[in-house]
Amino acid sequence: MTQSLFEARELSKRYGGTTVVSGLSFGIAPGECLGVIGPNGAGKTTTIRMCLGLTAPDSGSVTALGLSMPGDALAIKAQLGVVTQFDTLDPDFSCAENLLVYGRYFGMKDAQIRERIPALLEFAALSHKADAKPGELSGGMRRRLSLARALVNDPRLLLLDEPTTGLDPQARHLMWERLQLLLQQGKAILLTTHFMDEAERLCSRLLVLDHGRKIAEGKPRDLIAQHLEPDVVEAYGAGALGLAESPAKELAARVEVSGETVFFYTHDARALLELLATHTGLRTLHRPANLEDLFLKLTGRQIREDG
Repeated sequence: MTQSLFEARELSKRYGGTTVVSGLSFGIAPGECLGVIGPNGAGKTTTIRMCLGLTAPDSGSVTALGLSMPGDALAIKAQLGVVTQFDTLDPDFSCAENLLVYGRYFGMKDAQIRERIPALLEFAALSHKADAKPGELSGGMRRRLSLARALVNDPRLLLLDEPTTGLDPQARHLMWERLQLLLQQGKAILLTTHFMDEAERLCSRLLVLDHGRKIAEGKPRDLIAQHLEPDVVEAYGAGALGLAESPAKELAARVEVSGETVFFYTHDARALLELLATHTGLRTLHRPANLEDLFLKLTGRQIREDG
C-alpha cells in the first residue's frame, strides 16, 4: 500500500470502568476512503474525536501527514477537512460568507479565499445560492455547503461523520458523486456511516467496530465473500415463520428470523426457491448477499440504544 497519510496505532480509551475503544489500529492512504461502521455505542465517535485531537487516548498514538497528535494538532488540522454529523454553518452569513469566514480560521488572506469561493460553490452545485443564508437552503444543500467549507483550505485528508444523514436519495447520490471526485483528486477520506449502500459505494476498505474493538477489516466485497453465503432468500407472508424449522432449513447454511421475515443464507438458492414455491401465500425475495447482511451477522440484529 502507498504510505499512509494517516495512521492510528493501538488506540484505547476508557471512561470510568468502561473501555470505549480498545487497541484500535488502522491507516489511510492517499485516494482511499476508509469507512468506519458499527452499531450505536461501538466507539465510532470516540475514535473520530481521538483522530481530531479532541479526545486524548489513554494509550496508543495518532500520526497524520508526518506529524503527531496532539502535539502537532494545529499543524495537522491546517491540512484537514472536517464535516461533522450536525451542521455548524453560521445562520447569519450567506453561503459565500460562510466560506470566507471559515477560511480566515486557517490564516488565509481574504483575496485567496475569495478566489477559491466560486469553484467551491460550483463543486457543491450552489453557485446560484451564493447570497442565500443556510436557513434558505434544503438539507442536501446545507450538507454540500458544509463539504465545500471543509475544502476551503484544500485539505489532503477529510474526516466525514455521517455526511448524508437526513438526506433524501437524490441529495445522497449527489453527495456521493462529489466525494468520488475528491477521491479521484487523490484526497483521503475517513468516513463514518450507518448506510451500508453508502459504505459499499464509496469505501475502498471498511473497518467494522463493535464494543470498541475492530472485528473485521477489508474491502467490502472481500468481507462479504469471506463471511457470508453468496445468496439470500427472504421469505415472508402466510406461514413464513414456520419455515425456520421446516425442511427448507436443510437447504440453507444459516437461517435467521427478524420480525415476520425469515432469512435463508444459502449456496443453493434455486432448490430453496423451488421448495418455497410450493407454499401458498408465501412471498419470497432472492438477492445476493450484501453489506447489510455482513453488518448484521457480525454485530447482531438486536437494537442498540444510542451511546
